[in-house]
Amino acid sequence: MKIIVALLLAIGPLFGFELPKSTSQAIVGLAGDWNSSHVTLQLYQKDAGGTWTQVSKPWKGRLGSAGLAWGRGLHPLPADVTLKKEGDRRAPAGVFTLGGAWGYAEKIKHHPNLSYTQITRRDLWVEDPTSRSYNQHIRLDHEPSTTWEKKQQMRQGDTAHSLKLFINHNAPHSIPGAGSAIFFHIWRGGGSKATFGCTTMQESNLAAIIQWLDPSKNPVYILLPQKEYLAKRAGWKLP
Repeated sequence: MKIIVALLLAIGPLFGFELPKSTSQAIVGLAGDWNSSHVTLQLYQKDAGGTWTQVSKPWKGRLGSAGLAWGRGLHPLPADVTLKKEGDRRAPAGVFTLGGAWGYAEKIKHHPNLSYTQITRRDLWVEDPTSRSYNQHIRLDHEPSTTWEKKQQMRQGDTAHSLKLFINHNAPHSIPGAGSAIFFHIWRGGGSKATFGCTTMQESNLAAIIQWLDPSKNPVYILLPQKEYLAKRAGWKLP
């Protein structure tokens, strides 16, 4: 038995996490530390030979007002760390696949392979951990009438939520209370305001991402404090 355990410990690192080989687009967000609400973002693309190249200039964004906590995505969760929870005002850190684009406009410019959904008054994103539809989109067959329905509405009437891109944190298999409704969206106050956990930026930068992002390239969002990113870059084969 001791020999078997020793062998497992020896080969364990060989099965560590790496970015999927099929991933050839990445949005990289680097924060100063775990408590920072500021992030620098840039886009990377991988060529057929496996080399990552930066394809955008870096730009500024905002994160949760309380900083970051490990989220639930493609990456393994380290032991004994702070995990993202509903209402903690932290952005989920890690590596995440991306969902579709959402917005108030009937049509927007987006990559042909990227889905776009116009948000109506009947579109809800459930942030209630007690609901069976937690962290899921619901479209009502009636106008919202109850307090609960109105609280979950995606259309909030403000510019910040008029264009969004879903980040697959705690999705599609959601754990109640582990965090919901994490999007890229437009920042408030010209970047002067932090978020409840989303990643926000200038509208032109978000629009550029939505036009560039190709789901057939299995894109990911990598969000980490800079020190954590540098420590994991080689092992995880990050850009």
